[in-house]
Amino acid sequence: MSGLDLGQHSAFIWASYLVSFIVLGGLIIWLRLDASRQVKLLAGLEARGVRRRSARGSSGKSSKRGKKG
Repeated sequence: MSGLDLGQHSAFIWASYLVSFIVLGGLIIWLRLDASRQVKLLAGLEARGVRRRSARGSSGKSSKRGKKG
């Protein structure tokens, strides 16, 4: 009995592996494309002068919501 003897269900098993690899590959490609799109979008916003809220830390205002005083 060899390691690749999958019996009568071998076609289903190989098809399942193939579909899984296609789906995972598609997700990886989609995530990379989306990440590059987001970087370009952020660069465009920064070029227009829009800044991140986290960059305002030295303004003296409290960054905690709901805190009065």
